[in-house]
Amino acid sequence: MIIIRNSRPDEGERAVEIWRRAVDATHDFLSQEDRQAIDEMVCDFLPKVPLWFAVDANDYPLALMFIDNGHMEALFVDPACRGTGIGSALVRHGLLLHPKMTTDVNEQNAQALGFYEKMGFKPTGRSSLDGQGRPYPIIHLEYIGV
Repeated sequence: MIIIRNSRPDEGERAVEIWRRAVDATHDFLSQEDRQAIDEMVCDFLPKVPLWFAVDANDYPLALMFIDNGHMEALFVDPACRGTGIGSALVRHGLLLHPKMTTDVNEQNAQALGFYEKMGFKPTGRSSLDGQGRPYPIIHLEYIGV
């Protein structure tokens, strides 16, 4: 059973751990320098924002989602739990709150792009640089439905 709940102030370290493990497993296109710079930003940012966690029966966070004004800024699943439906459960939860939810995905992350398309998101545009001006193209997506 997947339980979804709000994060608590003392769970910032676990959020960063989930992010790091997920990025290390899926973002092999990042240069080492960029990976380190992004890590520093995330360590400062992620523990401070309200997250949704998918937790196990022992209330241990396995995945996270951050939504800001209807835009899913982050969805990361611990690689040990990929393929179990946790990411889908978080997205469905987000869609209950924001039926026209949008998100962005790195163009080089084909698995994530396929996941979002399977969930009912459709591309609405493309940016040649990421949000920090790095050369990692971004695909903009909006939930249309399946």
